[in-house]
Amino acid sequence: MELAGFLLILSLCATSTHAQITLVFANNAQGTAGGRRFDSVVGAQGAFTILSDAITFVQSTFDYSNPSTPKKSVSRITFTVDDIGGVAYTSNDQIHLSASYVGNYSGDVAREIRGVMFHEMTHVWQWNGRGSAPGGLIEGIADFVRLKANLAPSHWVKPGAGNRWDQGYDVTARFLDYVNSLSAGFVAKLNAKLATGWSESYFQDLTGKSVGTLWSDYKKKYSYSLDSGSTQNIQK
Repeated sequence: MELAGFLLILSLCATSTHAQITLVFANNAQGTAGGRRFDSVVGAQGAFTILSDAITFVQSTFDYSNPSTPKKSVSRITFTVDDIGGVAYTSNDQIHLSASYVGNYSGDVAREIRGVMFHEMTHVWQWNGRGSAPGGLIEGIADFVRLKANLAPSHWVKPGAGNRWDQGYDVTARFLDYVNSLSAGFVAKLNAKLATGWSESYFQDLTGKSVGTLWSDYKKKYSYSLDSGSTQNIQK
């Protein structure tokens, strides 16, 4: 029988600092169907592998190996499977995954868990404009990382959908992916700017276009009207 809690200390070489990060995992919901399913499809060692992979990917996406890029200092990350509602949340470098969500997920649950963990790991490392950035942007960046890791689920909106650029999650992730395709490294540079504050002018600074113009161009590219995310998606 697996123990409920595990500790792993990793010396990660994904960045120039080679910082030591302590990873802690605990399944606090082993008495639930979701907790048992997590142990069956992922388990403790699998959790550590995903956490390590996610750290490396997030840091690479944010260009944290570049000495000039402002990087958050994180020495300990805790990941727990808990008997809670919702999907997952992250607070103070502590990632919490809902056992209920795991238990009720009808698709490829192992892939979904990995995707959720990549999203939540992004929250550990990303900047948030000192608390002033739109919540939709913060969640959109986390889903952008998940998208670039090829872990987007099939239920996500298609490119071009949505009513606002900062609507959040998959809508904003798709938009950021579009902007990133126009300006290589845009999301990494945007994240770096968010280390000191937030302004919509960051889009203009980094791309030469306002966020409003970028959003309008994005909607037109995929044949969506600006006032609706429900029209048919036809990529040009």
